[in-house]
Amino acid sequence: MSPRVHKDTGWRLFLRTVIARAYPRIVGYHREMSKLAIDVGLPLIAVFAYVFVYRAIHAPEIYAGYVILGGAMSAYWTNVLWAMSAQFFWERQMGNLALYIVAPTSLMAILLGMAIGGIVVATIRAVLIVLIGALLFHVQFAVASWPLLTAVVVLTIAALYAMGMMFASLFLLFGREARHFIEASQEPAYLLSGTYFPIRSLGVWVAGAASLVPLTLGLDAMRQLVFAPGAKLGFLSPRIEVIVLFALNALFLVGAYLSLRYMERLAIAEGKLTESRA
Repeated sequence: MSPRVHKDTGWRLFLRTVIARAYPRIVGYHREMSKLAIDVGLPLIAVFAYVFVYRAIHAPEIYAGYVILGGAMSAYWTNVLWAMSAQFFWERQMGNLALYIVAPTSLMAILLGMAIGGIVVATIRAVLIVLIGALLFHVQFAVASWPLLTAVVVLTIAALYAMGMMFASLFLLFGREARHFIEASQEPAYLLSGTYFPIRSLGVWVAGAASLVPLTLGLDAMRQLVFAPGAKLGFLSPRIEVIVLFALNALFLVGAYLSLRYMERLAIAEGKLTESRA
């Protein structure tokens, strides 16, 4: 008589899937520490350039802190674009997408595991950028409210990766155009999110439209809470921005769920979604 095989279902299967997909990203990154120098060094070059420009024009010292914080948060945006939004497109190119679709688990759990792994990796990069930048340029931090700052950071990162989960299935439907869109949108996103300057400089209407990207309001709220004169350069009150970030989380999570369900139905109906298409 063969031994009884235990199969996880429900939330246990969901949790084990999340852990299984997060594990290779976290462990794999630590096994290739040489990549850390590149991931931290390249953003620091841009950070240094902007800091030197601000100091050359005798801008207030707070702008150096703005640049360092923006460079740190750009690590999450890059990870969302390349390691989340385009994930299913790369998986299809490698032949793994069919396995994900037929697996007796949720695609949401698979993407959530990838997101958690990406968050850990991006957080290491972000912390190092802040530490190195702050030490080299003697940036002074004055946190106004740790609970509010924690809420802003958590909601911003969660909203970014929820958006990445939604785009993962949508980009898959566009084929190779997804990669072109990612390459074309990376720099405009840095501009519209105010990565290296206060977002209010763009004006109310542009800043309001750019707030659809969670990085915009997240950075604005963090700067107001981390730097003493930051409130004078802020776009909205940090408490209002927390509410908007919470709403964006809900919006992108629902969008991710609906887009993934649509992708699964399309795969069943057409039977061609997992094929490598131009």
